[in-house]
Amino acid sequence: MAKTEVILTHNIVGLGGESDQVRVAAGYARNYLFPQHLAIPVTQANKRRLEALKQRRAEREAHDFNSMSELSKGVSKLICVVKVKTGEDGKIFGTVTTGMIADELKNQFEITLDKRKIHIETPIRSLGDHEIELRLHAEVKATLKVRVESTTPLAEKAPEAPAAEYRREDRRSKRSEEPAKTESGDKKPRASKPAKA
Repeated sequence: MAKTEVILTHNIVGLGGESDQVRVAAGYARNYLFPQHLAIPVTQANKRRLEALKQRRAEREAHDFNSMSELSKGVSKLICVVKVKTGEDGKIFGTVTTGMIADELKNQFEITLDKRKIHIETPIRSLGDHEIELRLHAEVKATLKVRVESTTPLAEKAPEAPAAEYRREDRRSKRSEEPAKTESGDKKPRASKPAKA
């Protein structure tokens, strides 16, 4: 398969970042990267353009780092409340997802955060407070407190019904003691069954 060198003009997951010079299949470059303006071919003119791309990338990464550092300081003080449906016993239907947390951050605090930056180590399946990790940048991590609350009001436990006067076994033993009725309506004593050997 023929390979060609290209200069990426945008970040492409799994391939490289802006201004990276990478080798890709010729067909991939010709049919996808070039028409989408995600890369340019390696030529003398484009190599001069490479310096401008590197400078733009460095400025963008510095800006991202600064904004994410500030965000991490602010987020660590917040408590994000996520409301979920629960059963009568207070158990959650399903789990709290990264998408739900990202939506609540946007609704409650107007913080737009990609759900891929939210890292939940163990699935959240219970009500209460939880701490999750935010991977905001390669060098910036933060901890967010998430409070999971129920939208379904917990039903108060009904008082227990009084215990039955007697159990089923007691009823059976009482029936066997009562005399059986004959066809004429007279009561005659029941014969007890012989024990099996």
